[in-house]
Amino acid sequence: QPELGKPMRNCYSLPGPDFTYGMYMHKRDGGVPEAIGHWDSVKAKPRKRVMPRDFVTMGRGAVDEGCTTAREFALYYKFMDIRLKDKQLLRYGCKIPPGMTFGMPPRPSTPFFDLMQHRYKELWMEHQRARTVVQHVVKKKIGEVRENRTTFLRTHPLPVKEESFWHPQRFEKVWAPH
Repeated sequence: QPELGKPMRNCYSLPGPDFTYGMYMHKRDGGVPEAIGHWDSVKAKPRKRVMPRDFVTMGRGAVDEGCTTAREFALYYKFMDIRLKDKQLLRYGCKIPPGMTFGMPPRPSTPFFDLMQHRYKELWMEHQRARTVVQHVVKKKIGEVRENRTTFLRTHPLPVKEESFWHPQRFEKVWAPH
């Protein structure tokens, strides 16, 4: 039974005070002084950069050889590995101009004098007034009667047709005595 107010004890016995938990590394266990004093430096190996494949040149060569199917093109690309020659290529394949700067130019600073004189409020008010005038003009145009076929025929009547005595075709060949 555990003691009152205390958790039940574990049945394992712990090792003595001289026991070290973890793994002891004989070579590098010099603590902080060794870590600060002796850095592990790795010399960089000169690595040759592999240029990307030149698919345009390979495609032209495949067409010159007479390749027509996707399989033939794939075999041609496999055996004729042509790489780009220019060494000033970016990762995405475009050349860097000599004086190029990347990024967006900064926004021009807001003139403090315009802020103090409420210039932006005045510009907004002018814009709202102009918008109201345009809306009134549009409303007036909508209020007018629109031209339709009836009003057009009232103002421009059709020419009067001469009356023709038309007969059905079956009565035209009737023999009439003279």
